[in-house]
Amino acid sequence: MSADTPVFLAACRREPVPYTPIWIMRQAGRYLPEYREVRAKVSFETLTRTPELAAEVTLQPLRRFALDAAILFSDIMTPLQGMGIDLTFEPGPVVRAPIRTRSAVEALRTLEPERDVPFVLESIRLIRAAAPRGVPLIGFAGGPFTLFCYLVGGRPSKEFEAARAFLYAEPEAATALLDRLADAMAAYLAAQAAAGAQALMLFESWGGLLAPPQFERFALRAARRTLAALRGCSVPLIYYLNQGSALLSQLAPMEADVIGLDWRTPLGTARRILGPDKAVQGNLDPAALFAPPEVLAAEAERVLREAGGAPGHIFNLGHGIWPHADPEAVARLVDVVHERSARRTGT
Repeated sequence: MSADTPVFLAACRREPVPYTPIWIMRQAGRYLPEYREVRAKVSFETLTRTPELAAEVTLQPLRRFALDAAILFSDIMTPLQGMGIDLTFEPGPVVRAPIRTRSAVEALRTLEPERDVPFVLESIRLIRAAAPRGVPLIGFAGGPFTLFCYLVGGRPSKEFEAARAFLYAEPEAATALLDRLADAMAAYLAAQAAAGAQALMLFESWGGLLAPPQFERFALRAARRTLAALRGCSVPLIYYLNQGSALLSQLAPMEADVIGLDWRTPLGTARRILGPDKAVQGNLDPAALFAPPEVLAAEAERVLREAGGAPGHIFNLGHGIWPHADPEAVARLVDVVHERSARRTGT
């Protein structure tokens, strides 16, 4: 890596790095008292749609911790409002009129980011101008199937029965909806890159609910459509699949540079399945932040050891940080990852 390349971006490209970079999913959020102070004054939706506030909470964890990347503070449902979806946050997203017909799919507006989500793009520009230490910014979107689950189901669910049933009952309409979402998220992410995001991440939070054939036919096909459209952006692409242990072999041909992993699969196993052309991101169990310091350090060391010595590992939790996590534990984790990975590389 060149001297002026951020360690996070170098690791995304599988270049040798002096230490393993670390950032944490949902690192800007409710576990930080300074976030709660801001959030007490405004609604969640106002927070996501006000560039100055979204930039502020994005930057808060960078002031506390020596993190190697920032991630834009927003919500995966935000761009869907620009497509004509009427939704509220209660606190999870609730779609007032779930989409369950072909005519409802065809009634969706085409997303035009500059028109529909200008506040997101302005947030990115503000963050880039103020990010300390040259820390790179990750833009993100929801995976097409994950958004599909909310749009068809109407509200959060553990099983998303209505959405999964729709795949079988109305496969043509389901495919049309997934295509619309795939194209919309490609446009949304490309606009984020144009505004200054230095990496792009697609969160497929619910893809692991599917059996391998349905994952391949619906979720993976749509995600690949999004990622293929982003290759011209020339920034690293990250695909995170929750509960995807049984699906890893299907991810090896993906256009993503980095595969994000939950805590259920050892990184060494994942790297053997994915092959040498993919970097990996993860994958400490979020519960480990509640362990005594020496146990947390041992768990972080285990993840580093499982990742092996080959280039291309970004340390992260296997899912978002829990709201009641102690910020001091996060500080210890960041220090441990930096110190012990630097020791392993001999720097």
